[in-house]
Amino acid sequence: MRVCGIEIKGDDAIICIMSLENSMYDIPHARVPKIALSKGVESDHIRKFQFTIKKFIEDYKIDAIAIKERMTKGKFAGGSQSFKIEAALQLIEDVRVDLIRPSDIKDCLHRTQITIDFRDTGLKQFQEGAFQTAFTFLNRL
Repeated sequence: MRVCGIEIKGDDAIICIMSLENSMYDIPHARVPKIALSKGVESDHIRKFQFTIKKFIEDYKIDAIAIKERMTKGKFAGGSQSFKIEAALQLIEDVRVDLIRPSDIKDCLHRTQITIDFRDTGLKQFQEGAFQTAFTFLNRL
């Protein structure tokens, strides 16, 4: 199964593709590490963002999207733009979309105790949250 882990920060959907086959994890190189939603107040821009993500999903043959859930209240609450991004992702047809709670990610990382150094993955540092989200999704199956 190939999953696209997504962490939403501000106007960006930060992306990490990961697959699990025969107990081996694979992180293929993606042409873009993040996709931005500019001017989220206009519906045309939201549709363009959704089209871009959908095309990305088709090009990389993604089976599921795992989104790191954001808080709705409190100090670390997500902004309105991030919830528009999440809604656009959830409304993509023909792909499974799951929300992964940060506490589930923390538990999974503690339980599995990854022995790989993140720098060896070939991903950029800002993609670590998306990586952890995809990893948690694959270990929940």
